[in-house]
Amino acid sequence: MEITVGMKGRVETLAEREDTAAEVGSGDLLVYATPCMVALMEGAACEAIAQALPQGKTTVGMELSIQHTAPTPVGLEVWAEAEVTEVSPKVITFAVTAYDEAGEIGKGTHKRAIVDAQKFLDKAYEKL
Repeated sequence: MEITVGMKGRVETLAEREDTAAEVGSGDLLVYATPCMVALMEGAACEAIAQALPQGKTTVGMELSIQHTAPTPVGLEVWAEAEVTEVSPKVITFAVTAYDEAGEIGKGTHKRAIVDAQKFLDKAYEKL
């Protein structure tokens, strides 16, 4: 299978206290934190192409441009959806959108680079 424009992924979770801005350090309110929404969006992107990656390959996030447009209180389900919009030999571009039970809470674009998993880890750990 190859990665193609139009592939989609979705991940979901429950907004819990530990996912709030006050708990993760990105603000002082008990609402779903932007960093948590970003992780959800990245997870949806990974899910969209997971089955199409060759063995030994993975993707790493390299660019993200998002807007967090609505607050989510603790206790609501949240989910993110990603769709592949562009494919180059080494970079996949996604449209990402996040929702809670009341509607859209954020959207943007995300790019992930295709890398050899072991080579990437080796390079990272050379820093030690």
